[in-house]
Amino acid sequence: MNTVLSPARLGALLIKEFIQMRRDRVTFAMMLGVPLMLLVLFGFAINNDPKSLPAALLAMSNDQYTRAMVSALENTNYYRFDHIVESEAEAELLMASGDVAFVVTIPADFATRVERGDAPQILIEADATDPSVASGAISTLGTIANQALLRARGMQETAAETAHSQLEVVVHRRYNPEGVSQYNIVPGLLGVILQMTMVMMTAVALTRETERGTMENLLAMPASPVEIMLGKVLPYAAVGAVQVVVVLFAAKFLFHVPFVGSLPLLLSGILVFVLGLVLLGYTISTVSRTQMQAMQLTFFFFLPSILLSGFMFPYRGMPQWAQWIGEVLPLTHFLRVIRAVMLKGAELPAVASEIGWLTVFVVAFALAALVRFRRTLD
Repeated sequence: MNTVLSPARLGALLIKEFIQMRRDRVTFAMMLGVPLMLLVLFGFAINNDPKSLPAALLAMSNDQYTRAMVSALENTNYYRFDHIVESEAEAELLMASGDVAFVVTIPADFATRVERGDAPQILIEADATDPSVASGAISTLGTIANQALLRARGMQETAAETAHSQLEVVVHRRYNPEGVSQYNIVPGLLGVILQMTMVMMTAVALTRETERGTMENLLAMPASPVEIMLGKVLPYAAVGAVQVVVVLFAAKFLFHVPFVGSLPLLLSGILVFVLGLVLLGYTISTVSRTQMQAMQLTFFFFLPSILLSGFMFPYRGMPQWAQWIGEVLPLTHFLRVIRAVMLKGAELPAVASEIGWLTVFVVAFALAALVRFRRTLD
């Protein structure tokens, strides 16, 4: 007589499931890898108060007061002066390309005005495309700078004299003076949406052919591996083009994100990025046996891209090892391109290196996909 619950039958089923889990190495690795990755990333890599931010110094003189001011800013641990520029044009290019977060300008008459007690000024331009990055560094400026200036003068002043000669720090929040978070988030969402859909849809497409048994039909066709690859990825690239149009229209007319750059340059960067994504999805499909495995591998790539690319958390707030990982993620370079072109009006020289890296990813993923596909022909 059959019982509702038989320990023997239940034990056999459990043994069967554990054996199946052991054989499905991708799923087993995901069960262990994802929690460990989240613990490491959130525990060590995420930091909402970035320090040691790259800055450019445009100093018209090299007097003791200028040196004291630079030292004071560096001592806050927010500024790292690794660019000494000679002109405003050079500083503008560094700011547009994202190589620096701040440009500090100290005028030629700074020392003279300090000696006269004539309210000297310094100008600090901050890249405010990500409002959270600049806020901490700017909030400490006034007090630190004035204390450094008083120490450099080497004299004890009365309150009236101090008020009269107080340093004026002029702060320009570039590209997003109101600190609107949508200006930073919405352009980045284009990259996130494209990555999430392009990689997953392409990865599942070829895996579905294998599961349904129609891969043999493709292999029997008189087509080369390149032709088969292009035939599978180009339709999804067209889907990506539709998504691009939808997101850009929403950014402009729904969220009122400013667009001050070149549309052809932006579309060129998007095209290279989308090609890299569909080729990555194709590569994932060649190492996946089932659609579930393809989705799992896509998620395993998607998660660090979201956390380490600078989309959710400040890129420069992460430790060096996390930034190295971020540099090998296509989303990191795409975010720099789209934010620079849309918000800063950057031209090709400012984003050429980032588009170059995206092109490298396209070539690398294409070669990997072709190598893996040829192996399946054996």
